[in-house]
Amino acid sequence: MTGALTAPGDPIAVEWVHPESKSEVLLLCEHAGQAIPKRLGGLGLPEGALDRHIGWDIGAERLARALADRLGAPLIIQRYSRLVLDCNRPAGSAGSIPEVSDGIAVPGNQGISDQDRAARQEMIFDPLNAAIDQGFAHVPRRAAFSIHSYTRRMQDGVRRTWDAGFLSRHDLVTAQTFVDSISGLEPGLVLGVNQPYQIEADSDWFIPHHAERRGMRHTLVEVCNDQLGTDAQVARWADLLAHAVGEILAAP
Repeated sequence: MTGALTAPGDPIAVEWVHPESKSEVLLLCEHAGQAIPKRLGGLGLPEGALDRHIGWDIGAERLARALADRLGAPLIIQRYSRLVLDCNRPAGSAGSIPEVSDGIAVPGNQGISDQDRAARQEMIFDPLNAAIDQGFAHVPRRAAFSIHSYTRRMQDGVRRTWDAGFLSRHDLVTAQTFVDSISGLEPGLVLGVNQPYQIEADSDWFIPHHAERRGMRHTLVEVCNDQLGTDAQVARWADLLAHAVGEILAAP
């Protein structure tokens, strides 16, 4: 099935930043990109849908790159839209290829065959998963952090009050260190542990499959996308996160 979905001009799924870094930290940004394979014809999405939070994590790539630069850490970026394949979901799981996202139908994801699902996995998920394994194998790592963003208000109208959340199932000490460290610098921010989401084995991939399995410090970082609209905001959050990571690495 190799190349079943790839067409000339389609980007590669994975981009590395600082690939040779020997940092103790590995960074990941699974929802960085908005690309759609040409053979999928835009998934039948309405105009502008890809630019919304359903198409990618707005501002997450810029934040991840800025944080990687501050830490001198390797960063793995995934270039395709989460609507093609959500790489923070187990391959083949119900949410990995959404038919509807926050009230928006995705016609190109409805009624697709097992062969089509396998082609997306081969093109996008498998290279990312291999890159993560490579990142851990390159040098010993002590910590891994996945950088995401979320929208302040979903289609149901519920407003998320948090400016950022730090997610973990078992390493709650690391998640709480992010909160305590950042609150110490900017007490006016509203921060939470396991908000606005929680990590679950059947709906998350990186934390359960990679970070937990390797027994290292870890957190999935979620920053509200209204905090990442400008260069100054991105720089602010990169500084805050880098400070917190420093405290985490300094702890026993």
